[in-house]
Amino acid sequence: MSVGETRDTIVAVASPPGPGRRGILRVSGTGARGLSEAVLGSAAQAIPGPGQRAWFEAEFFDGTGSQPVLVLWMGAPRSYTREDVVEFHLPGSPPLLQCALARLVALGARPAHRGEFTRRAFENGRIDLSRAEAICELVAAGTDSERRAAIELLGGGLSRRLVPLREALDGIRALLEASLDFDVEDTGHVPTEELLLGLDAATEGLDRALAFEVRRQAPTALPRVVLFGAPNAGKSSLFNALAGERALVSDEAGTTRDVLRALWRVGENDVLLVDTAGFAGLSGRKERLDALARERAESELESASLVLWVVDACRDPAAELGTERRLLPGGVPVLGLWSRIDRPGAREPNEAERSLLAASQAGPLEVSASRGLGLGALTRAVERALWDTGAEAGVARELFVRHREALAAARARVAEARAELLAGVALDLVAETLRGATAALDEIEGHTSSEDLLDRIFARFCLGK
Repeated sequence: MSVGETRDTIVAVASPPGPGRRGILRVSGTGARGLSEAVLGSAAQAIPGPGQRAWFEAEFFDGTGSQPVLVLWMGAPRSYTREDVVEFHLPGSPPLLQCALARLVALGARPAHRGEFTRRAFENGRIDLSRAEAICELVAAGTDSERRAAIELLGGGLSRRLVPLREALDGIRALLEASLDFDVEDTGHVPTEELLLGLDAATEGLDRALAFEVRRQAPTALPRVVLFGAPNAGKSSLFNALAGERALVSDEAGTTRDVLRALWRVGENDVLLVDTAGFAGLSGRKERLDALARERAESELESASLVLWVVDACRDPAAELGTERRLLPGGVPVLGLWSRIDRPGAREPNEAERSLLAASQAGPLEVSASRGLGLGALTRAVERALWDTGAEAGVARELFVRHREALAAARARVAEARAELLAGVALDLVAETLRGATAALDEIEGHTSSEDLLDRIFARFCLGK
């Protein structure tokens, strides 16, 4: 919908529910000026001309009496929705606020749907869809890390990566279509090698965009499965076997000092698998480096959705497992793993060990990373622990999945176009394949999104946003 196109005027309470010092009514649309004149009387003369902003104090006539009000006027297109927007800051008494809201509705305003102000900002070109989603994510943020992730998206971190990618794909497609009119010997023909270089550069750009999303959102958007245990218990080998990443593996205790993260596919879902340093204090090492690694590991444990407690099947039976148990964070589900069962010297857990590990959500599960033993059962146990509760996915996770799937689709179409080019497929067909990559990127920014998708996205918002 183009800016300035006639549409109804909407109103909603834009402040938190319940009493407070101030309650806010937000109005957007071509009727905002007329509504303001109806409830403010002569004070509405302070409203400036088109495209200007102002604030002033007045009296709000709600049909039964008057309320003191601070009026904030933002004229189109210099407003959030790029329409005329007025906010009435009234006393924060819910009955008074509802009376003022009813008056505006009686005068012709329509109660806004969830997220409708932000949807108008998107439809009127103020923000793209990824930024609109960031606003939803910011409103839903419950921690500082979630807030920072949303602000990074709102600041255009993903859009800045997508715009040059889209331009590059359009440029390659234009070269393909231009080459249709020339033979290989003609000067206007674009060499295949040049086109391949462009496609490779696009693939690298898509990989960087996906890496940005993983870095930005994965810590909050995905369930976090954290590996915990003493040094050299087999955590890094397990991390490699599950996620396909290459953590440094050694028989020397304390090899892993940095926190490692990777996506791990569990059933139909992704999780963030985290490999932490072994708790060096458990093996008597006291170096400062071990202490710093332990601090990082403790931080990861506190934010875990699920902990995999890895215990070496070759361990000294005299060692005290209770110490490890006491280091586990309270309130976080734990799966106990009896690890490295294929190694010489591996044994069955004794009664005390079995009792402690069985006190976790499930366990002990016997596994061997090097031979893949028990990994299927472990994956199913993790799936049950994380999703059999029936809990709904959070906003951040839903957005992460949507963005990741669109980026993966774009990358697949670029790879398909590259294969077609090498196979000698007609250039117009290669160009059409690349068009699919552009369409996938457009889905992220909302250029080609369906109404059903937009309805689902903006339905996540609260009223007044």
